[in-house]
Amino acid sequence: MTVPHRADPLFALPDAVARARAYSPFLNMLLDREPGIEELALHGRLGDLPALDPDLPVGVALRRARRALALSVALGDLAGIYDLTGVTRRLTDFADRALDRAIRAAIQERTPGADPVGFAAIALGKQGSGELNYSSDIDPILIFDPLTLPRRAREDAEEAAVRIGKRVVELLQARDGEGYVLRVDLRLRPSPEATPIAIPVEGAIAYYESQALTWERAAFIRARAAAGDIALGQHFLDAIRPFVWRRALDFGAVGEIRDLTRRIRDHHAQGQALGPGYDLKRGRGGIREIEFFAQIHQLIHGGRDPALRAPATRDALARLAEAGRIDAADATALAQAYETLRTIEHRVQMIDDRQTHQLPLGDGLDRVARFHGMADGEALIAMLAPVTQTVGRLYDALDADERPRLPHDPVLLDARLAAAGLRDTEAAARRIAAWRGGDYAALRSPAARAALDAVLPTLVEALGEAPDPDAALLKLDALFERMTSAINIFRLLEARPGLASLTVAILSHAAPLATELARRPALLDGLIDASAFEPLPAVPCLERAMRGGEDGQDYQDRLDHVRRVVGELRFALGAQIVAGRGDPMAVAGGYARVAEAAIGVLGQATVDAFVAAHGRVPDSELVILALGRMGGASLTHASDLDLVYLFTGDFAAESDGPKPLGATLYYNRLAQRVTAALSVPTQAGPLYPVDTRLRPSGTQGPLVVSVESFARYQREEAWTWEHMALTRARPVFGSAAARAAVVAVVDDVLNGHRPARDVAAEAGEMRAEMARHKPPQGPLDIKLLPGGLVDLEFAVHRAQLVARTGFDPDLARAIAMLVEEGLLPPAMIDAHALLTRALVTFRLLVPDGQEPAMATRPLIARAMGLPDWTAVVATLESTRQEVLHVWQGE
Repeated sequence: MTVPHRADPLFALPDAVARARAYSPFLNMLLDREPGIEELALHGRLGDLPALDPDLPVGVALRRARRALALSVALGDLAGIYDLTGVTRRLTDFADRALDRAIRAAIQERTPGADPVGFAAIALGKQGSGELNYSSDIDPILIFDPLTLPRRAREDAEEAAVRIGKRVVELLQARDGEGYVLRVDLRLRPSPEATPIAIPVEGAIAYYESQALTWERAAFIRARAAAGDIALGQHFLDAIRPFVWRRALDFGAVGEIRDLTRRIRDHHAQGQALGPGYDLKRGRGGIREIEFFAQIHQLIHGGRDPALRAPATRDALARLAEAGRIDAADATALAQAYETLRTIEHRVQMIDDRQTHQLPLGDGLDRVARFHGMADGEALIAMLAPVTQTVGRLYDALDADERPRLPHDPVLLDARLAAAGLRDTEAAARRIAAWRGGDYAALRSPAARAALDAVLPTLVEALGEAPDPDAALLKLDALFERMTSAINIFRLLEARPGLASLTVAILSHAAPLATELARRPALLDGLIDASAFEPLPAVPCLERAMRGGEDGQDYQDRLDHVRRVVGELRFALGAQIVAGRGDPMAVAGGYARVAEAAIGVLGQATVDAFVAAHGRVPDSELVILALGRMGGASLTHASDLDLVYLFTGDFAAESDGPKPLGATLYYNRLAQRVTAALSVPTQAGPLYPVDTRLRPSGTQGPLVVSVESFARYQREEAWTWEHMALTRARPVFGSAAARAAVVAVVDDVLNGHRPARDVAAEAGEMRAEMARHKPPQGPLDIKLLPGGLVDLEFAVHRAQLVARTGFDPDLARAIAMLVEEGLLPPAMIDAHALLTRALVTFRLLVPDGQEPAMATRPLIARAMGLPDWTAVVATLESTRQEVLHVWQGE
């Protein structure tokens, strides 16, 4: 370093002011705006760090305080009065204070007088370790406790938390003539593409306990409860400590973090070589490699040695050296390199207050050098060269190939399996030996066994995260036994350890998905892309994927292709719930869009094949009407399809093909083939059960009737239960004109063109009959239990038919309409959402309707947006009582 630390302020500070004036437009502007600070500095003094002015609006006070802080710290740094620790600590302390003040202000603005509890900011990155950059952004995770968060009357806790979070970001990031406070980056939270900016604490804990990746563990080495409800933040950190610090030696972290470094190097290729444009943070031999060097060793050894869990990089290096985990001379060299690189990084950022890490090009490099007190850019590069060479050499010595395989030695293997959490290590060792011996077809080739051996450490680690590792091992064994090929799957799991954890979670918690995965392991391929955990697109987009775009694809190929695509999409939707990455309400809509797309593609393919043999019936076409949950566009993983087949035109007409058929026979045969296309298993597996019993006259009537006959039946003969079913009718196949014609019939019937009946009495009799013949299958049969979804649906349909209003196939929208008209209490909106989330979740995680395993209960609570299983039970019970009161109240 050219500028010594602990310089004499009397001489160093005026020089610092001169260099700031000469080389930093940003500091020059601050000196003009803060003459008091400049005056003190010119006399060799640094004032106290700025305090917030309580008489100013919070945002203004914070911006002014940040401006004064930026100037004072910069001058102290340039003068050598503050060393790197002093600089970063002052910057971090201010960030903590500003973040906390913003949280308090955001809560007070919304709920005046409320205590600032139930909302906390977890500082990650350099704020978490007390090493904040001069012009750094902050990377907090915002968590909240739904039970204690202050919120307005009738306001959802998540909604309140998100609004508080947005206000916090606004207070810190907003720019005006006073400048800004801090840039805020919230992308380090779990699944940022799918989660709100503030997440419930129990949901966050569940995520990190079940599926987070190695880089997320590394990020939490530097985590700290920095602002807001510190006790809440500390509770979160205490809960996830076992996720961050594992007692088993975690050599898997080495490969993954080094892979991350390689990707960073590739992405920032232009900034790898030392010289103008070099990236001080991401370049080879740069700051990040020093940080990763320390974090790799901390992850490997910190689970057993708490003394190694130091957040700050230089502290971590020192403790690793003291413990004998790294060479003391290497630790000293890396610490000195870190100080040098960070100091130059600050110089680069001070010039224009930009969050940059790159040395400038051309004259800009000379400016940075002289700002630092050196002759020119060439001298600066010469000073940095041995520093980056040393860092690069030490980091490259961490060879990813040093990660040990799972031991073959029985004693070492037993210890490794026990460390992972398996209880019956002897049985587990026998099973692993059978895999290695090629007992299963998919493991008989040398290449397959090599791929297996590479992924075994990842799989054993994933098993250790399972609620019952021994049971999960048995399910994994069954999966291997059914595989026909395993190499690609093993390579995928080795490259994506988080996917191995999700696979084990699926095997442990979601029996329907585990069954599908055992039959078709390639379903895991669909989870590689992050888009697998995003909401599904609209039906036309799904239809394009199901058509495959292959010319010459025959009918059987189309059936198989659609089954494969549907299987992948339904599996991914189920995985969203297991992974805590999808709201069950959104997943239910996704299931329905997948089914509608399958009906569209297979329906059209069947029509085309049928037309080739029998021609078309002139001025006529097939229409498919969906009822039930499919009509309402909200399916579960286990839903069948309630369909009614209709045709337009004259029932006495005849088709014009080489083998002509009368219209009624034509469409009945066509509908049979459509049903088969949607339901019959092929070599690609099954698709959907199709239920056609809701057609006119039920099983006693023809499979297909004309729209005219359907209209006449509904207007003259249909029973109340059939009209109740009609409230959720939605055309899902046919031209726009044909669909409109059917919708017109449905609307006409529902709005009163039907037999006069005592709807309320008949609905009550039907529900009682159903209860006698179809009782609940278990304590979690949320559909059939008293006050469950069936009772809610009956109450809705009764209100609709009696009042002739509120008709919409989407039950949520129908309920909202009825509430608005005063025909249902507002509580039924939330009741429907809760019961639907429960149904979708239970069908996947407890399909038998019985009490779930203890380990599965947190997943259910997370999916339903509730803090724990006790809250699930209590909320379901209170909701059912409300529904039962509405159903029985009239």
